[in-house]
Amino acid sequence: MAQIIRDRVFGSFGGSRRHSKIPIPIPRPGPEPEPGPERVMPVYPVEDLPNPFGELGPDLSDSDLRETVYEILVGACRSSGPKPLTYTPQSEKADRSSLSTLQRSLTSSAKAALGLKQTASSKRLGSSKRSGSVFELIRVQMRVSEQTDTRIRRALLRVAAGQLGRKIECMVLPLELLQHFRSLDFGNQQEYEAWQRRNLKVLEVGLLVYPHMPLDRKETAPQQLRKIIRGALEKPMGTGKNTETMQVLRSVVMSLACRSFDGTVSDTCHWADGFPLNLRLYQKLLESCFDLNEETSIIEELDEVLEVMKKTWVVLGINQILHNLCFAWVLFHRYVTTGQVDNDLLIASNNLLEEVQQDANATKDPAYLKIVSSTLNAILGWTEKRLLAYRGVFNPGNIEVMQNIVSLGVLSAKVLAEDISHEYRRKKEVDVARDRVDSYVRSSMRTAFAQKLEKVGSNKRLSKSQKNHILTLSVLANEVSELAFSEKEIYGPVLKRWHPFATGVAMAMLHSCYGDELKQFVDGVSELTPDTVQVLRAADKLEKDLVQIAVEDLVDSEDGGKSIIQEMPPYEAEAVMAELAKDWIRTRVDRLKEWVDRNLQQEVWNPQANKERLAPSAIEVLRIIDETLEAFFMLPIPMHPGLIPELKTGLDRCLQYYVSKAKTGCGTRITFIPSMPALTRCSAGSKFHGVFKKKERSHINQRRKAQVGSTNGDSLFGIPQLCVRINTLQLIRTELGAFEKRIFAHLGNLESTQKGDFANGMSKMFELSASSCVEGIQQLCEATAYKVVFHELSHVLWDGLYNVDASSCRIEPFLQELEQFLEIISSTVHDRVRTRVITDVMKTSFDGFLLVLLAGGPSRSFTQRDSDIIEEDFKFLTDLFWSGGDGLPADLIEKLSTTVKDILPLYHTDTDSLIEQFKHVTLENYGSSGKSHLPLPPTSDKWNSNDPNTLLRVLCHRNDETAAKFLKKTYNLPKKL
Repeated sequence: MAQIIRDRVFGSFGGSRRHSKIPIPIPRPGPEPEPGPERVMPVYPVEDLPNPFGELGPDLSDSDLRETVYEILVGACRSSGPKPLTYTPQSEKADRSSLSTLQRSLTSSAKAALGLKQTASSKRLGSSKRSGSVFELIRVQMRVSEQTDTRIRRALLRVAAGQLGRKIECMVLPLELLQHFRSLDFGNQQEYEAWQRRNLKVLEVGLLVYPHMPLDRKETAPQQLRKIIRGALEKPMGTGKNTETMQVLRSVVMSLACRSFDGTVSDTCHWADGFPLNLRLYQKLLESCFDLNEETSIIEELDEVLEVMKKTWVVLGINQILHNLCFAWVLFHRYVTTGQVDNDLLIASNNLLEEVQQDANATKDPAYLKIVSSTLNAILGWTEKRLLAYRGVFNPGNIEVMQNIVSLGVLSAKVLAEDISHEYRRKKEVDVARDRVDSYVRSSMRTAFAQKLEKVGSNKRLSKSQKNHILTLSVLANEVSELAFSEKEIYGPVLKRWHPFATGVAMAMLHSCYGDELKQFVDGVSELTPDTVQVLRAADKLEKDLVQIAVEDLVDSEDGGKSIIQEMPPYEAEAVMAELAKDWIRTRVDRLKEWVDRNLQQEVWNPQANKERLAPSAIEVLRIIDETLEAFFMLPIPMHPGLIPELKTGLDRCLQYYVSKAKTGCGTRITFIPSMPALTRCSAGSKFHGVFKKKERSHINQRRKAQVGSTNGDSLFGIPQLCVRINTLQLIRTELGAFEKRIFAHLGNLESTQKGDFANGMSKMFELSASSCVEGIQQLCEATAYKVVFHELSHVLWDGLYNVDASSCRIEPFLQELEQFLEIISSTVHDRVRTRVITDVMKTSFDGFLLVLLAGGPSRSFTQRDSDIIEEDFKFLTDLFWSGGDGLPADLIEKLSTTVKDILPLYHTDTDSLIEQFKHVTLENYGSSGKSHLPLPPTSDKWNSNDPNTLLRVLCHRNDETAAKFLKKTYNLPKKL
């Protein structure tokens, strides 16, 4: 590390808790008040700032730091004074107990250098007792009692007696005090133990947590010291000179404190000069420069006090450049935390920052620059919170404060740009001051404009009439003009010091802001009307005012102000009138698309949202489309027929997008249907032999869960929610026809000159959304059916029906739960589409029934006698949907049950006949595979009684010896998976 500065700094930056632990947030600036002579200085809430020097943790409080640094100060003055320190009994100090008898300094060179006001008064300090009086003043300022001061001085006399002539920097003060203080020196044992704990914590922080130089992991001293401190914190240690604990403590402490970077043993003890301990201690010293009775005032004896404080530098590792930085922060921090009432503190902090700038330019030590970076970033962050919206913070009554805050912020940014901040390193060739002020101006103008817009529009926002919108823009133009002239008169002269064309930038920003509003207005009108002309004239006058002020401000610029004037393109509303109608359409469609996106993200498809059991988002979309069509035909334009295709296409795409999103994620047939297990043969002669042991059942259940896991547990895709989606798409499909009729009705009311040839090619409207609705309803009905049968009822169908034993695992549980879902569907789905959904559920139930019979895995085995049970169960299933004539039509049920009824007779057929039939159809379809072996038929898309794969599957589930031997001999099928 560079040796330019004596101190070493390490660590990260933290926060301060000088006042409240919870900073009071700064409220956002409200609407800008009008400038006037009655304006008074505002009173700001007290707030706190993060301490850039870092936190020391909860072990050391502010009072601990203050007492520690006072001990250092007393010891330093003893060591460096012209005469040995002598102890003065309490009785002899009675004449100095009241500071009111001290005389005041006539002048203070330090205050003058800081730009602080001088107070002419009699001398507070007498020449004969000058140093004693200064120290007494510091004691009072630091809130140290006379009793404590006496105790410290008495102990230091004992230290001096044992180490005559030894300088303060050559000893570890807490160590010496621990040895020479006795419990009798304190009012009670508890006070002594608290004092002892505090000094041990100081040793721990100064030597172990934030040491002067990094600790060597190989050394044992740190662990020894931690052990001693830990033990002493639990039980007070004996501190006599000859105690073993004290001797060990001294040995360990001195070995750590006397380390040096070159490896030699240093005469100087480093125990309080590690960062951030040294800066936090010194900060407590500097804070005593503020008058206790008037916390924003610096004491008149600043010169003498600072001179005394300088004696601690050798112990704390402080030098002039660190003093400048630390004092600048203390002044700034005091200004902020006392309600921002004393502008002199800002001036003083700013003057010290100029010194810091010079120090930073001359000092390239990275450790010092890191502290500078943290401090200036904290200051810059605070200033920019105010300067990025300065019109809401400053006014003619406190414009001087603004000047000082701008100076403080700009100076901080300059130092960061020149030496430290990576953020600015890429901008070294840019004028930092001008760049920052430019951003302040632009941000503040945007904020001020938004406030004006809020002000003029607040009373008209509830009305949607075009006339009120026009009135708003007209009034807004006048308000912005006043804003521009006040910027020129009040704020521009202040900012000109750092940005010669700040007013010009402000005008360009206002021009842009109003231009954005004007463009929105133009996007909402169709033709020039008297009201529209009113807005355009107001905008034209405002533009002339803004350009005139900008030109006057830019007259001395190098390019004649071209760069800024180029930011003020003419409004020229007349030039875009021809496109306004199309812009109107595009804007409405874009807004609808955004609305669909936003509301679909929030849509939960709750069937209880309304009595129609529709998605509220769809109702709102259709309402917006209806309003858009009505508004379109109310536009006073002569080209409605020609623009209808563009309007229709935009709305059609929005609806198509809604429909596609509504069906996304709901799943399809493939999502829910289970995969078919491999073919197996039944064990001959036994109903239970080799069938679905517990381990196998678990395996299949786990596989089933994996198949449907992607659709489990999402309330957006439950059966009631799917029903709402179906209802919603049906509603949209119905409303499309109503929209078409409405459009033709409006066209029929137009003048004959507008009708033209609009009917050609207009018969088909909303094609995309109509087609998407048909496909969506079909997909959702199928998804609902397959989810009910194969997901919701999987446990009673796929995992339950005919599992292990056909006679004991029949269809009744499936029917009971299926009936519950049919009731949900019937009560939720609209009449027009209800039959379709229930039909799909029935068709899927039939598919599931066949899937259990033909692909149910080795857990299903049937004898020829079981055929009656199977037929009876299927009859129960069809009866559920017929429901005694109140359900689906009998002919529809008959039509969709054809496949099942075609296959069920196979279960009546004896095994030999099935084998012969299988051989016949297999050879007929696929021929022989050689050596008289039958080929294994592939799984077909549709099962039927003449399909080889269907016949094979019936044989696979046939529980008799003949079928098992045939399958073993022909295909060597296993008994189980």
